[in-house]
Amino acid sequence: MKSYQLTFKQRFPISLENAWDFFSSPMNLAQITPSDMAFIVTSKQDPDEKMYAGMIITYKVSPLLGIKLNWMTEITQVAQEKYFIDEQRFGPFKFWHHQHHFRAIPNGVEMTDILTYGLPLGIFGQMAHGLFVRKRLKEIFDFRKAKTTELFGVMA
Repeated sequence: MKSYQLTFKQRFPISLENAWDFFSSPMNLAQITPSDMAFIVTSKQDPDEKMYAGMIITYKVSPLLGIKLNWMTEITQVAQEKYFIDEQRFGPFKFWHHQHHFRAIPNGVEMTDILTYGLPLGIFGQMAHGLFVRKRLKEIFDFRKAKTTELFGVMA
């Protein structure tokens, strides 16, 4: 299986604690996901529940052409206010490993997303990656960057 990796960095003029509280809550993911994906968290989570290793989160999502898919991820590692990792257990990818890293910087916080993923269907998955998957993932993270900039502002 061929794997791919994308890295995204963003800086916010908010505290590490505020960044952690927002991004580590599965309930906030829908508001930073493009609306055309019809993203809905379907797992029954207490909005105040803190993320923990072993947490299972389920979603409905339409990544392409309005086709609805079920997606299940597990939070596999958590280091409070440093990083967390989610991995797909069921969904559209053959492999999905998403690291979210946080570090305090002067006047704010830097967040780094490292996404490593693989697609099903062998050569057809590789062709799909070149034709639209990579582009779509970049669009999703560009939207996320724009939305979080709207929510938190930009570093001066």
